[in-house]
Parts: sequence; C-alpha cells; structure tokens
Amino acid sequence: MMRIYVPSTIPLLDAACHAGEIGPAPLTAYAVTPALREWYSGGDDEELEYAAMAQAARASVGLLAADPSAVRRRVVIACEVGAVPPADGTVELGDARLEMHVVIPWTKVAAVHVDAVAAAGVVGKAADTWDAAQNGDEDAVFALDSCEGEDLLWYATQEIPDLLAAEGPRGGLRA
Repeated sequence: MMRIYVPSTIPLLDAACHAGEIGPAPLTAYAVTPALREWYSGGDDEELEYAAMAQAARASVGLLAADPSAVRRRVVIACEVGAVPPADGTVELGDARLEMHVVIPWTKVAAVHVDAVAAAGVVGKAADTWDAAQNGDEDAVFALDSCEGEDLLWYATQEIPDLLAAEGPRGGLRA
C-alpha cells in the first residue's frame, strides 16, 4: 500500500464523504514519487510524506481560489491505495504530483488534514492572490508561502462526519 494525498476543500470533502468516493477521475494526488525522493535524498520516509502532503496542501489553496464561497481552510485527504501510476517523464525534480485515473473509494481514506479555524485569514489571503502567485507576483507568492507556517490538524476517519457537521453545508462553522 502507498499513501497518497488528495487536495480538497470542506465542500468537496463533504461531497466525497456522502458519495462514498473521491472523484471523478482523473484526480490530482500527491505522494512520495521518485522525483520527490531524488530531490529530497537526505529525507527519511516521514519527511518525504510530509513534503508530499505539503504539496497537496498548496494545491488545496488553488481549489479554494476556484471556489470563493468555500471556507478558507486547506483540506488534504490521506488515502491508502495499492497502485500508483508511474510518472510520465514530464515531472520536475521534487514534484510529488500524480494523476490518478481511478475514483478512490471512501474506504481507502486513512485520515483528513484540515487547517485550524484560526488559519482562515492566512489561507484566505493566499487563495485570493492564487492567480498572481502562479504568475510570479512576489507578494502573492509570499502570501502562499505563509500558509506553510500553519499546521494542518489531523482527523481520523470516524471524526470526519463530526467535522463536517460542525462546518455546515458550505464549510463555515455553525454558530
């Protein structure tokens, strides 16, 4: 089995939980790839897993940028899968990105990582400036990099329904 990290948002997590699967395919996921292992050759398995998860968390900001109504908290779904496609040869050194051509059953979810509520301001600024960051704007890149200072909280699979119930239908905490 191999651990993969799927970037998400609270509304997308809610939809996947209720559908019983993460999809549709193809899905972008992140894992300890040969390119990541080569780039971070001094890292142990735990450090490599963390680096892959960090790349998924960054991609979650892009999903938030595409959905302005979603609460500004990064979400990463950790899954255990049996087969991961090999890189297609266009992967850059250090890249943990994979393209999954399958829907991932909810039973493969191992945990979910979500920003604390207090991180919403930092993550929101990064989401609001996502496009500028992709175009190299230094202030926007700084805002995106600032998200890495926020720790993702860990939720076991049995805690996910309670997390979603507390968040409400669009990912905003219920009063």
